[in-house]
Amino acid sequence: MSKSTQYVSHQIDANGYIDYSEQEHDIWQQLYARQITNLPGRACKAYLDGIDALGMSVDRIPQLPEIDSVLKQATGWETAAVPALISFGKFFELLANKRFPVATFIRSKEEFDYLQEPDIFHEIFGHCPLLTNPAFANFSHLYGQLGLAASKEDRVFLARLYWFTVEFGLMQSAANEPLNIYGGGILSSPGETMYALGDEPERKPFELLDVLRTPYRIDIMQPIYYVIEHIDYLDEIGKMDIMAHVQKAKALGLFEPKFAPKAIAQAN
Repeated sequence: MSKSTQYVSHQIDANGYIDYSEQEHDIWQQLYARQITNLPGRACKAYLDGIDALGMSVDRIPQLPEIDSVLKQATGWETAAVPALISFGKFFELLANKRFPVATFIRSKEEFDYLQEPDIFHEIFGHCPLLTNPAFANFSHLYGQLGLAASKEDRVFLARLYWFTVEFGLMQSAANEPLNIYGGGILSSPGETMYALGDEPERKPFELLDVLRTPYRIDIMQPIYYVIEHIDYLDEIGKMDIMAHVQKAKALGLFEPKFAPKAIAQAN
């Protein structure tokens, strides 16, 4: 999680609504129009079904009560408007209570293509469609419960599980079937949508212990992705003894990173 931000989230009114500017709606429209055309044949079916269920507006930022009305009926979830940055403790607390945190700002045009911190487009467009899916919703709920009870050290390992599933997860039902995307960090990024399914990155079958031991950086295209077979496999992950695997990962240590350290990468 970033320690500082240039963005300030909007405050909701008594009915949960936000008065966005025309410029902000215009940015949403451009982001939505650009990315929605990339997803057929690339996004997983559960995500595309969720897009249909939410019925988001193309030309304006959705209001959170509009999203909530669909999520509550589908899986019992709702959104929670939060500041641009929240603590890990608050993040886990919200998920444990089936509330998905949404920072209510949208990126500037200067950061149109890449943003290190999640904005409302990332959260609503990238993640909320899959919260209509029971397996994804149940996994997110369990993850919040585990994180809320975990130590600070264990949360660092749990963060890798979230990163390589909810944020940057891929799926493939069989070797001869196409890869699909379910990670919101990819689904909300035109560049990473194409990159993740291309020839450059490494892709490996999901193994919980390996995922927990894999370092990542938030400011680059991912050098490695982990692949599950189908969205319901998230239920199977939830049945694993995740915290026992965290202890094994701590004992074994991390894999060698597949990327340069940040300071070196910036200098080159």
